[in-house]
Amino acid sequence: MNYKRAALRLVCIIALLACYVQGSAQVHPPRPISVYYNPAYGLRFGAIFLTPSGGTLTVWPDNSRTSTGAVLPANLGFIYGAANFEIHANPGTIISIVNGPDVTLTGSNGGSMSLHIGNSSPASPFITTVTPPAYTTVTVGGVLTVGSPTSNPEGTYSGYFLVTFMQE
Repeated sequence: MNYKRAALRLVCIIALLACYVQGSAQVHPPRPISVYYNPAYGLRFGAIFLTPSGGTLTVWPDNSRTSTGAVLPANLGFIYGAANFEIHANPGTIISIVNGPDVTLTGSNGGSMSLHIGNSSPASPFITTVTPPAYTTVTVGGVLTVGSPTSNPEGTYSGYFLVTFMQE
C-alpha cells in the first residue's frame, strides 16, 4: 500500500510542477510596429477654383472635403482624399500619432500654400485589433491654406509632411 501511495504522490508532484511551469510562462514581447505608406494614396486636395480673397480647403480622414472663404472645390476629375498608412502590429498594441509641423507646398508655376496636418481615423491613440498579416488602415487629413490667384497661380503644388507613429 505504501508503494502505491508513493507512486500517486510522485504523479501528483509531477503534475503540479507541469502546471507551475506552464502557469509562469511569459507573454511574448511586443513586436515593433511597421508602417507602410503607398504614395498612390497620399494626401490629395483635388482641383479648386480661386477667387480674389482665398480661404482653406480641408480633406477629412473619411476622404470628404470642405472649404471656407472663397475657395471652391472643383470636380474636374482630379482625385482628392486622405493619406493612407498601413500599420502592422500585434493585436492590443497602443499606437499614438504625432503630426509634424505645418509645411509649405511649392507650386509648379510659382507660389506656395501652407499645409496643416489634420485629424486621423482611427483617432490617436488607438489600439490595434487585427493579427498580421492583416493590418490597420490609418487615414490622415489636412487643411490647405490658399491665397489669392496672384500668390497661388494655377499649377500643381507639392511637398512632404511628417507623421510619426509611436508604439506605446
